[in-house]
Amino acid sequence: MTPIRLRAGTALLAAVAGALMLAAPSSGVPSALPTDPDKLASLTKQMKALDKELGGELEELEGIRREAKKAIKRQQDLSDDLDKSRNVVSRLASSQYMSVGLDPSLAVLQIGDPSQILAGMAMVEHLSSNEANRTNQIQELVDLHTEAANEAKRKIKKMEDTVSDLTKRKDDIRKLIQKYQPTPMVGNTSLTARLVALRTAVLDEFGSFPMIGCLRPGDPQDHGTGRACDFMESTGGTMPTADRVQHGDEVAAWAIKNAAKYGVKYVIWKQRIYDMRSPGWAAMSDRGSLTANHYDHVHISVF
Repeated sequence: MTPIRLRAGTALLAAVAGALMLAAPSSGVPSALPTDPDKLASLTKQMKALDKELGGELEELEGIRREAKKAIKRQQDLSDDLDKSRNVVSRLASSQYMSVGLDPSLAVLQIGDPSQILAGMAMVEHLSSNEANRTNQIQELVDLHTEAANEAKRKIKKMEDTVSDLTKRKDDIRKLIQKYQPTPMVGNTSLTARLVALRTAVLDEFGSFPMIGCLRPGDPQDHGTGRACDFMESTGGTMPTADRVQHGDEVAAWAIKNAAKYGVKYVIWKQRIYDMRSPGWAAMSDRGSLTANHYDHVHISVF
């Protein structure tokens, strides 16, 4: 009977030792990665800045942020569960050592009444089985925690890469937003079909403008008959930025190139006129202001 008792005692000691080993910090269990929440907070701050700067509704990035936050929360919850399980096992192991001694098999051997020996052995095997189950549960928690930690790292890395990519492409994205953001329209009624077609083509080709003004009732020229639009490159009578001046150059060149297709009659830009009836740029007299001299807008008239 001694070998049986020894095996039972050894099983209990192995189970308790295994549980304590899993509970020990040196077991290789991943830490709670305290830097990850901080990293998420930093990336979220960058994301909000990008969201504001790039026109809002960065839905893909927001989805990645939610996934990262959820992964970190799962990792933290499992870490808490693991800590609780370690504490429970430690208390149980300490209690068992105090109650049955360092060698449970010897405690069974010390039972004086032979009729109680089998009961003592059954108790040892029961304790051994329970501790083995607890050990397996902790191992499962360790595995889940490791998986959650790795998942959190992957989500954070994905968010970091996305933020980095958007930051690198900010200038291109700004141009894209600028191209497709709504353009305020003034004098948007009673325009000829030809002018509407030209204005639509310009918007499709060059994106938005600070403003486009077309019909001006009472104007003796083409604005009064719905056959001209001013494509503003700035507002308030201010000189356009260098980028907007270049933009205006491109609009004027495009209108001249596509004059036959859209029925362009003439283009005025930067105190010069290009009349399709007498091709070539010609200087205009000074009309007294930046706007009157067409330095802040491209004027296009159609037949």
